[in-house]
Amino acid sequence: MGRPDQTPSPKMHNNYNPMFHPEPAPEPPVYEKQMVDTEQKYPHNGGMVNQSSGVPNMPRPVQPMYVNPGGMGNQSSGVPNMPRPVQPMYVNPGGMGNQPYAPQMSRPVNINQPSNWTSGLFDCMNDGENAIITCFFPFVTFGQIAEVTDEGATSCGTGGMLYGLICCLFGIPCVYSCTFRAKIRSKFGLPDAPAPDWITHCFCEYCALCQEYRELKNRGLDPAIGWSGNVQRQRMGQQQEMMAPPMGQRMMG
Repeated sequence: MGRPDQTPSPKMHNNYNPMFHPEPAPEPPVYEKQMVDTEQKYPHNGGMVNQSSGVPNMPRPVQPMYVNPGGMGNQSSGVPNMPRPVQPMYVNPGGMGNQPYAPQMSRPVNINQPSNWTSGLFDCMNDGENAIITCFFPFVTFGQIAEVTDEGATSCGTGGMLYGLICCLFGIPCVYSCTFRAKIRSKFGLPDAPAPDWITHCFCEYCALCQEYRELKNRGLDPAIGWSGNVQRQRMGQQQEMMAPPMGQRMMG
């Protein structure tokens, strides 16, 4: 017999049978009980509203992930990797592959010299004096053209005499004069117009001589003063440019 304040245990009775008097299950610990109660009250259903309690389940915050624009983002730390600056490469104008750009000096182009004839074949009256001389003394005009075209290698007298000799013996001075027209075209890059050189001189000998005379004169080579005269004029022009005072300077007092 126990104390009177204690409840008698079923085992103390003589008619105790464990089949009819099972022992109660042990209670779980306190912290497990709290977790079970919390799960029952707010079950996790993917952020959906708990139908039993009406309280929405807030989803867990997700750490933002950054992807490197280059495709190599730092997925572990979440810090974007900035791409490295790439040095620009320039193509060498000289065709030597990818090399640092370096400006190249180009040859000056004289825009005052067109790539075509400065006057037409039949514009003889643009220089009336030369037209009259060529009409009566074509060998004089040709001699002047030959000396300037050959840069003094052929004198005016020698060229004129050969022209007159061919004209007197064969009557076709165009076979000789057309060669100097080809030299003029090669010198200034002129087209073979309006016809091939030998055809132009064969049918329009005087007009062709006048056109070649004007072409040389328009390009700064005056056939009337000869090759030596043109050389001296160019030297004088260079000296004047060297002796000219610089522009844009002021006297400091």
